[in-house]
Amino acid sequence: MFTVTETSVIVLILLAAVGILGWGFYRSQPFGKLGILAWLQSVVLMAPWLLFFGLFAAGVYLNLVSILFLLVASAGLYIFLGNQLRAAAKDAQLQKPTSAVENGNEIPKEAAPQSENTPNAPPELPQIPTIEVLSIPDEDLKTIQGIFGIDTFFATETIPYQEGAIFKGNLRGEAQAVHTRLSAALNSRLGDRYRLFLVENQDEKPVFVVLPSRNDPKSSTIPQKVLAIILLLATIATCFEAAGILMGFDFFNNLNRYNDALPIAAGFLAVLAAHEIGHWLLALRHNIRLSLPYFIPTWQLGSFGAITRFESLLPNRNVLFDIAFAGPAAGGIVSLSMLVIGLSLSHPGSFFQIPAQFFSGSILVGSLARVVLGSALQQPIVDVHPLTVIGWLGLVITAINLMPAGQLDGGRIVQAIYGRQIASRAGVATLIVLAIATLANPLALYWAIVIVFLQRDLERPCLNDITEPDDARAALGLLALFLMLVTLIPLSPGLAGRLGIGG
Repeated sequence: MFTVTETSVIVLILLAAVGILGWGFYRSQPFGKLGILAWLQSVVLMAPWLLFFGLFAAGVYLNLVSILFLLVASAGLYIFLGNQLRAAAKDAQLQKPTSAVENGNEIPKEAAPQSENTPNAPPELPQIPTIEVLSIPDEDLKTIQGIFGIDTFFATETIPYQEGAIFKGNLRGEAQAVHTRLSAALNSRLGDRYRLFLVENQDEKPVFVVLPSRNDPKSSTIPQKVLAIILLLATIATCFEAAGILMGFDFFNNLNRYNDALPIAAGFLAVLAAHEIGHWLLALRHNIRLSLPYFIPTWQLGSFGAITRFESLLPNRNVLFDIAFAGPAAGGIVSLSMLVIGLSLSHPGSFFQIPAQFFSGSILVGSLARVVLGSALQQPIVDVHPLTVIGWLGLVITAINLMPAGQLDGGRIVQAIYGRQIASRAGVATLIVLAIATLANPLALYWAIVIVFLQRDLERPCLNDITEPDDARAALGLLALFLMLVTLIPLSPGLAGRLGIGG
């Protein structure tokens, strides 16, 4: 039987899952059929994992074939709903009435402020007060002012901001469409000299910010590139050292045994490479420049991952999400595949002998090991294939990078889905949790220090920082954060015992 504490935890997890899905349904209702279809995609994507862990906590173990069937069925339904969603979006676009500006009709008088001399003329934008600290030249400022209009953004106030200006006013259309149109107008009149940001002010109202392009992210300098190469070489060395420790020898004192450590070290490096290639491919797709990865070497895991900077401005939060999510997705898939294959290949006499209690250190790894290895986990020592260990540590590295803090992948994902305010709060909460976890695991303190000194700041705003990613991306983000939690959170001793881990 479950203890009161464990039952409470299970109930809270189920309530949280239902709450998240209910909140998603609430958000989707104003969008009609499109919103409901997007919400169903979220449900289909998360359902197999919630079902698996829910049954697992209740003592019902699905075999590997059943799990694969659930995942394949989920993917099939997700693709089917995606096709339905695209078809519905196309129908909605065809049925959308053409705006007055597009079809050449006159703007209704009640919608347009009137000039005294020309009743039907477009309104004059408000006069910009002469402010000495305004850095933009007057001629450029008038040109920028001229891109705004009643059918896009009706500017009412200009405020100096850094080397540019903030334009307050009323947004008169869909944020992404308006931003695209005004950016094109600004580029056609002033070339590449200025950047147009659409963000929310402190009152959560949309404002446009214009800044000179000289404030764009800078490319890495030669010393920075040299540092990245040095950290890469150090990471290769620590991966070999971590492999040696797993095999029971000190690599640096036994360099002649590099052939013994090579397969495991190569496995660690493959996970790191998959992660960075995932970032790079999506950045290439969106025409975004990334810096070289700055790997963080460590003796325990080989590496804690890498720090990668954006060297381009991001057009919107969809792009921020795609690039941030692609790395953990690629690294996680490679790691999870290694883990499952390694567990499947494990047998008495396999290379590694691991205390069974180690499998209680992760809900995800412990549950998958229980499904694949079955009664073998009841022995004090379990023989496992090397891919099991590589995949396990790869999942830990991926999960660490998915923590929702600062410029970690998890922090960028939360910022893309929920905005900067919630991302900031999530970062503070993550540091508090890490501080508490330090009492049980010194590695948590190490990673908290890395976040505080290297990656505590949020990513800079996107050019269009208002439009939220669609619900499908939100579902993928929630799934990634969920898998991060079940990778890092250990099984309770009572539950591990009832599952037969360690007898």
